[in-house]
Amino acid sequence: MSKQWLQNKKIVIIGGTSGLGLSASLSFIEEGAKIVALGRNPDQEKELNKQFNDKGIVIIGDAREESSAEKAIQVCIDRFGGFDGLYHVAGGSGRKFGDAPMHEITADGWNQTIQLNLTSMMFSNRAALKYFMDNKQSGAILNMGSVLGYSPSPKYFSTHAYAACKSAVIGLSKSLASYYAQYDIRVNVIAPALVETPMSKRATGDKDIMQFVHTKQPLDGGRIGVPEDADGAAVFLLSDHAKFITGQIVAVDGGWSVSEGQY
Repeated sequence: MSKQWLQNKKIVIIGGTSGLGLSASLSFIEEGAKIVALGRNPDQEKELNKQFNDKGIVIIGDAREESSAEKAIQVCIDRFGGFDGLYHVAGGSGRKFGDAPMHEITADGWNQTIQLNLTSMMFSNRAALKYFMDNKQSGAILNMGSVLGYSPSPKYFSTHAYAACKSAVIGLSKSLASYYAQYDIRVNVIAPALVETPMSKRATGDKDIMQFVHTKQPLDGGRIGVPEDADGAAVFLLSDHAKFITGQIVAVDGGWSVSEGQY
């Protein structure tokens, strides 16, 4: 049996109990990591803790609250004896709050989308960096971006507060990567396109959008992504195989950013 890529790594996944985050949690465990998965739904806690067995633990919390990531990292240290990496997945569409094309965005839609996608990331990254710095320890941070942060698609995907957040994820991550490289702390970003998760129900239920995605994401026959598509990149970027990589944006997008898409 070949060596597992994340053997002996202790990783916190913010937003690790559904969609892309849950898929990553299971993949990381399979690759030898011990994980703490922060999620908001207490109904999942018992079932997922059983599924994770003794290799992972679910804690309930809201990523938008300042103390949630700090708590998750402390649980990781107490339960598994250390903390090596952070994967920030938490975020989502602000459409239900009032995110929209700019001339229609409400103040609440803007503020809540920022809180959900950007402020939550600031809290988790700050907590991880503080731990690494206080303990003079190297570490890895991986943040969840989106192709919409740099490759817009105006007809079907025009939530401009969300796009602003995902652009900011890239800018902030690159700034952190630059500053903390001297301390052997790496910061990278995964940028997926449309993936089949609870967040994407609006799109997956629309025949016209799905036909567009067939040509906008032409890889593998032209399809919507699935959470497992991002797992390999996440495993790699949090592993020692990526120890000389920082400040990079890895698009897992099925060809979105290099394809026109047909209406």
